[in-house]
Amino acid sequence: MCLAVPGKVVSISGDDPLLRKGKVSFGGVIKEVSLAYVPEVKIDDYVIVHVGFALSILDQEAAEKSLAEFREMEAILSTDN
Repeated sequence: MCLAVPGKVVSISGDDPLLRKGKVSFGGVIKEVSLAYVPEVKIDDYVIVHVGFALSILDQEAAEKSLAEFREMEAILSTDN
């Protein structure tokens, strides 16, 4: 099973489109990811990330909905234990 997670781009570095990287916030956890597949991404955009690569840009509403669903699943799973 594959899981792609939405995150918010907080910084971008690099000029070469194939080597650009960004720091992406996943609910406060910051990870560096490759932006090679989304050369048009800007700071404050939301992206879907899988294994260290931003795969696509999401609009803010869709990203927030996905993040809320992840939090809901986390709450359900934590009450089952």
